[in-house]
Amino acid sequence: MSTDVPDLTRFGPDEAWRLGSRLVEACRRCALPVAIDVRLGAQQVFHAALPGSSADNDRWASRKGRIAWHFGLPSLEVWRRYVGDDGDPMAFLTAFALPVDKYFPAGGAVPITVGGAVVGVLAVSGLESSEDHALAVAAVRELANDAEQSNESEPRNEGVGE
Repeated sequence: MSTDVPDLTRFGPDEAWRLGSRLVEACRRCALPVAIDVRLGAQQVFHAALPGSSADNDRWASRKGRIAWHFGLPSLEVWRRYVGDDGDPMAFLTAFALPVDKYFPAGGAVPITVGGAVVGVLAVSGLESSEDHALAVAAVRELANDAEQSNESEPRNEGVGE
């Protein structure tokens, strides 16, 4: 599953703003009651709480985001690998010495990678875990597609200064 989140060529505050802003626009069009959190390293670089979301969604996004960062995997994949539908999330958290108030393995957070290294996290909370996950993956995929297109359309300086 982790292969469904594309690797980016770069990710900084500007890309975080585009990622978050576009996701907000898409969620507003569908009236989705979500909180969106984008982190670059330890810094929160984007946050939005759409109508119908609550402070609980902010906390869930943070907890899911920490799982994605800790494992370098989408939080839904962590759930499927280590907990599953019949598993005990509290036993999982205990086994990894992760406090329940800071971490939880539920879908909706994906690591943002550049060159295979985790540099940030996008977390969405407010819908079912699989729906939060799908929103996050689609948003990162759109950002990756934009980066590919902008790299293809950048002018080349071949022969300049020769």
